[in-house]
Amino acid sequence: MAAERWMLQTKKADFHEMARIHHITPVTARIIRNRDIVGEEAVEKYLRGSLKDLYSPHLLKDMDLAVEILKEKTEQGKRIRIVGDYDIDGVCSTYLLYRALTRIGANVDYEIPDRIRDGYGINESIIRAAAEDGVDTILTCDNGIAAVAQISLAKELGLTVLITDHHDIMQEDGHDLLPPADAVVNPKQSECSYPYPEICGGMVAYKLVKALYEAFSVSEEEWLSMLEFAAIATVGDVMKLRDENRIIVKEGLKRIANTKSIGLLKLIERNDLDKDQITAYHIGFVIGPCLNAGGRLQTAKLALSLLLCEDGEEADRLAMELKELNDQRKDMTKQGTEEAIAQVEECYRDDKVLVAYLPSCHESLAGIIAGRLREQYQKPAFVLTDGEECAKGSGRSIEQYHMFEGLVKVKDLLLKFGGHPMAAGLSLEKENIDEFRRRLNEQAELTEDDFVRKIWIDVPMPLDYINEPLIEELELLEPFGQGNEKPLFALKGLHIRSVRVLGKNRNAVKFSLADDKGVPIDAMLFTDGDAFLEELGRSRVIDVIYYPTVNVYNGSRTLQIIIKNYKIPV
Repeated sequence: MAAERWMLQTKKADFHEMARIHHITPVTARIIRNRDIVGEEAVEKYLRGSLKDLYSPHLLKDMDLAVEILKEKTEQGKRIRIVGDYDIDGVCSTYLLYRALTRIGANVDYEIPDRIRDGYGINESIIRAAAEDGVDTILTCDNGIAAVAQISLAKELGLTVLITDHHDIMQEDGHDLLPPADAVVNPKQSECSYPYPEICGGMVAYKLVKALYEAFSVSEEEWLSMLEFAAIATVGDVMKLRDENRIIVKEGLKRIANTKSIGLLKLIERNDLDKDQITAYHIGFVIGPCLNAGGRLQTAKLALSLLLCEDGEEADRLAMELKELNDQRKDMTKQGTEEAIAQVEECYRDDKVLVAYLPSCHESLAGIIAGRLREQYQKPAFVLTDGEECAKGSGRSIEQYHMFEGLVKVKDLLLKFGGHPMAAGLSLEKENIDEFRRRLNEQAELTEDDFVRKIWIDVPMPLDYINEPLIEELELLEPFGQGNEKPLFALKGLHIRSVRVLGKNRNAVKFSLADDKGVPIDAMLFTDGDAFLEELGRSRVIDVIYYPTVNVYNGSRTLQIIIKNYKIPV
C-alpha cells in the first residue's frame, strides 16, 4: 500500500462572518472554504443552488446550429442515427437524445459501438453501415471529438454529422484539431464560452434536449422529467460535483423515485435499494456498475433497452440480467487485480507510471483494474490486454499526472487514444508495449512525494462539538463525490474504553472511546477486525480521522463516529 500522510486544511477566511451570512456553523463554513468555494454568491449557490442556476444551453458553441439542423431534418423526415458510447455516460446520453428526438417526431434510431469489436467511439464500419442504411444525419454523443478521419469519411459519403462530446480536444499549432462535422457541441472548445466546461457527455446531451424542446415548444417539465439521467451520467462518469454538476446531481437524486423509466426502478429494486433514499454513492457503486456491466461483458444496448423498456416483466428480466453480469464482473475484476498487483510487485515496483500487461484479462475490465492499481500504489496506472488484433488498455491517474497529455507525448506508439487528465483509453501494437512503458516513465515528471497519499483533514474537531444539529447541517453539503468529498474530521489520543469485532465476516470493529476530558462516544471501523486487533496489541490509545453520524437502533438515537483512517501511536 502507498504511504499515507495526514494533512490539515489551513485555508483562511472569516468563518464566523460566513456562518452569520449563510446561517450555518463556523465548522460548516470552514469545510466550504476548504472546497475552494469563495465569495458570498458562490457559497449561497453551493448551499442552496437550484435549477434556476443552471446555465443556458445556448452558451455552448454550435448549440443553436445543431438545433437548427436537427429541426430541419426532423421536419423533412430524414433518418437520424445517434451514435453513443458503451459506458454509463454514453448510454445515458443516447437515452436522453433518443427519448427527445422520438418526442419531437424525428425518424431516429441508435447505434452503440461494441466495446470489443469496435472499440471506443464512432468508426469507419459504423459510418459505412449508416450510409448503406440510408441514414441522412449522424448525431454522436459522448464521443466523436477525436474522430477526424472517421468524420471526414462520413462527409465524403454525403452524411450530415453533428458531434456532441465533452472529451479533451487535441491541439495542433495552438489550435483545436476538430473533425469536419456540420456542428460540434463540446464545452472544451477554445472558442466556446460556456461558464463551466467540466460537464459529462450526458450533460451536453441534456443541454441539447433543452434547446430542442424549446425549438419544438415542448414544456420544460418534460425536459425536467429526464433530469435524473443527466445526474446518473455525471456521477457515473466521475465528474467533479461542482457548480452545475452539483445542482444536477442534487436535484436528479430527488427525482429518481418518480422516474418514468420502469427499467431504472426495476434495477434499483433488484439491488435491494430504497428508491426514496438513493445517494450519489448508490449511483457510483451499485446502479452505475450494473448499467456498465452490459457494455463490459455483452452489449451496452442491454442497459439502454432496460432504460427504454415500458413492460414491467421484461424490465425486471433485463434488470436481473444486468445485476448477474455485474456480479460476474466483480469476480473477474478481483482475479485480474490480484494478477496485476503480483506483476507490479515482481517487475515494476519502482516505476513512476505503472503499466501492467494482462493478455488474458477481459479488456473491458482494464480501466477498473487500473483504478485499483492507482489506489494501491498512489501512482498513475495503465492496464493493457490482448484485443483481437492489437493490445488495448485503459489508464487511471493521480492529480499530479495529466494522463491525456502523457499519451500525447507518446502518440507515435499508439494506434488510437483519447481521454481526460484522470483517465484514458488506448490501443497499440503488442511489440510497442515495453517501449510505451519505458517512454512514459522517462517523461513522467513525478517525485516520490507525489506517491504519498495525502489525507486532507477539514477540521480537528473535539468530541463535544458533535451534536445532531451539526450532523443535520452537514447534509447541506451533499451530494458527496469527486470534487466535493465528504468532510473529514480528526482527533488525536482518544482512549479506547472497549473494543470488539462484529459481523458474520468479522469485518466491523465497535469501540467505546473517550477524549482527555472524558467525553465519550461510540465508534465504528469497517476493516478486517482480527487483523486490526492484532495491530492494536496492548495499546489503548488511537488517533482517528472520522465522520460523525447518528446511530438509530430499536428507536433510540445515539451519536457515533465512523472511523475512516486511524493510527496507533507508538
